[in-house]
Amino acid sequence: MDIPAGLETTTNFNKVYRLRKSLYGLKQSPRAWFERFTKVVKGYRFVQCQSDHTLFVKHFPEGKLTIIIVYVDDIILTGDHEEKIDLLKKLLTKEFEIKDLGNLKYFLGMEIARSKKGIAVSQRKYVLDLLNETGMLGCKPTETPMDTTVKLEESDGSVPVDKGRYQRLVGKLIYLSHTRPDIGFFVSVVSQFMNNPTENHMTVVIRILRYLKMTPGNGLFFQRTTKKEIEIFSNADWAGSLTDRRSTSGYCSFVWGNLVTWRSKKQSMVARSSAEAEFRAMTQGICEGIWLNRLLEELRVPLKHPMVLYCDNQAAISIAKNPVHHDRTKHVEIDRHFIKEKIEEGVFKVSYTPTNCQTTDILTKALARVNFEDLTEKLGMINIYNAA
Repeated sequence: MDIPAGLETTTNFNKVYRLRKSLYGLKQSPRAWFERFTKVVKGYRFVQCQSDHTLFVKHFPEGKLTIIIVYVDDIILTGDHEEKIDLLKKLLTKEFEIKDLGNLKYFLGMEIARSKKGIAVSQRKYVLDLLNETGMLGCKPTETPMDTTVKLEESDGSVPVDKGRYQRLVGKLIYLSHTRPDIGFFVSVVSQFMNNPTENHMTVVIRILRYLKMTPGNGLFFQRTTKKEIEIFSNADWAGSLTDRRSTSGYCSFVWGNLVTWRSKKQSMVARSSAEAEFRAMTQGICEGIWLNRLLEELRVPLKHPMVLYCDNQAAISIAKNPVHHDRTKHVEIDRHFIKEKIEEGVFKVSYTPTNCQTTDILTKALARVNFEDLTEKLGMINIYNAA
């Protein structure tokens, strides 16, 4: 900030500016804006959800509701009470300078399309812009994001590459993975080498871009369904990292048959057995299910209990259900008690699923084309631009 023109100063000018309100661009401005927005919508008797503080809900006596979702200064209004939504728009217009963009079609780089069958969310324009920016619109496409034989290491002896370019590309891929669970694991892998990227690491990033060239319009499809339950698949790739031999956890959660959340993340410590690695992945999946359950309760959405957690490791399931394995499991004692408690409370039940039906495999390892395409379909991903 510069001193305004005409203000006389001396060399020992020791005064500072005191802002009467936050300025756009300062670090404090998003917090100040959100506090102001929260105060206003709470004045309209909206309740701020504890499971997600950017979500505000107002229930009406006749069983209808209105929902506000906020991301900085981008807002989505939804619900099943159109009159109250229109009234809310008028009230917000009195307090803020807002622009009504009509029905939701584009939000933060995500494209939303509706039909009688359901709702599709994709980032096709974002993908095409990324390919154009990197000069890869004319590249040769590939059918999978990563070769099954490739194992990346931190120090692989190959030539270093431009660190800034690598970080920018991976950063854009991380944002793209919000609607593309099919690249979630591979983006997680390349993001582990941000500090010292090499040619081998960049080759995998380029391969992901070539895969996006093949499938720019892929996205999530939320279909109409009569199911009223939460299903979670958890899996782990034991000692998959060549750098430190840590395992990779993965889980994906389906609410009413539609994929809602997913995650692929390297575990924080080395697992001494595949059962231990799977056990830690189960714990993360259960935590996600508890959060989803709490969110649906705040929305007053009816839910069938218990929630189901699917795992393909019989030893991990046995440990979860049987408290006798003390000597072999005392190093995962907290996780074991946590899972056992949730099973006894009837919140969760753990079921076995064969490896060939394990949807979360796509979030823990590189797969051959046939398996990869099969799991992509099971995740509920479609390309509406290729639909007949």
